[in-house]
Amino acid sequence: MNSVKQELMEKIEEARQELNRRINQGMAYDLIYEQSVALDRWIEQYIAAGF
Repeated sequence: MNSVKQELMEKIEEARQELNRRINQGMAYDLIYEQSVALDRWIEQYIAAGF
């Protein structure tokens, strides 16, 4: 597997886990939203790379 693809997949998974953690812990909306935007950025990079 392409190392760039693997790295992006790992970053996406880390961001997703962090988002879930924040939601499960009932963190403030702004912190959840911030993490959601970060996850979206990683997904955007993955798509832009053509994977």
